[in-house]
Amino acid sequence: MRCAKSLARNWVLPFVDPSRLASVIRLPRFFVDWYRFRRRCPGSAQFVDLRPCLSDQISHTPFDPHYFYQAAWVARHLAEAKPSLHIDVGSSIAMISVLSAYVPLIFVDYRPLQAKLFGLSAVAGNITSLPFADASIQSLSSLHVIEHIGLGRYGDPIDPCGSFAALCELERVLAHGARLYLSTPIGRERVCFNAHRVFSPRTILNELRSLRLVSFAFVDDAGNFENSLDFAKTDSFSYGCGMFLFTKY
Repeated sequence: MRCAKSLARNWVLPFVDPSRLASVIRLPRFFVDWYRFRRRCPGSAQFVDLRPCLSDQISHTPFDPHYFYQAAWVARHLAEAKPSLHIDVGSSIAMISVLSAYVPLIFVDYRPLQAKLFGLSAVAGNITSLPFADASIQSLSSLHVIEHIGLGRYGDPIDPCGSFAALCELERVLAHGARLYLSTPIGRERVCFNAHRVFSPRTILNELRSLRLVSFAFVDDAGNFENSLDFAKTDSFSYGCGMFLFTKY
C-alpha cells in the first residue's frame, strides 16, 4: 500500500496539480463575482483580461513548514551572532533577500542569481568546489541544499556521492571557531531521484567530524517545529527537516 501511494504521489503530482483541478468547481462562483463587479463598474474587467485564481479561497494561509521555520531559525541566530559578513550557498533566495537587509551577504549558487540589491553580492559557484580558501569563512549557511547535489535536478553532474562531497567542502572552507548553519530533509534514509535525498541526523553528524554540534532543531512530519538535541525524536520521521548549527574546533 505504501509503495502504491508513493508511486502515485511521485509520478502523478509532478505532472498534475490536484488542487488546481479541484478548483474548477469554483468557476460558477468566479463568473457570478465577475458579473457583480461589472455591474458596479461597467466597462471594466474585460473578458480578455480575466485571470482566474480559483485555489486561493481557503480558511488559512498555506506555507511550507520546512522553508518557513528554517528561515526563522537562521534569521534569529544571525541576528544574535551579528557576523560582519555571511556566506550562503544555494539557499532560498526569498530568505536571502531579507537576511541581506541586516547582514552583509555573499550568495553562491550553481545557477547564479541575476539580481542587484544593497548588501547582497551574488556569485556563481559549485558547492562541491567552492571559490573560497581553506578555513576562510566565519559565518556560513546552506539550507535545504545538500540533499539535491549529484541528482541532476538543477543541471549539475550526476554523482551518487554528491551530498557528501558538498558536506566536505562546507567543512573545508569553514574557519576555526566559525559557525555553519545547515538544514536537510531527515527521516528514513533514501534517495528520491532526481528530487532529493533524506538523511538520518546521525549521518550528517558522522560526516562532519571536525565540527561540533551546538544546537539542533527540526520540523516533524506534521509540520511542527521543535528545538531539541534528542535525535531519537526524529527516528520515526519520513520527511522532516533537520536544522544543525555547527562550529569548527
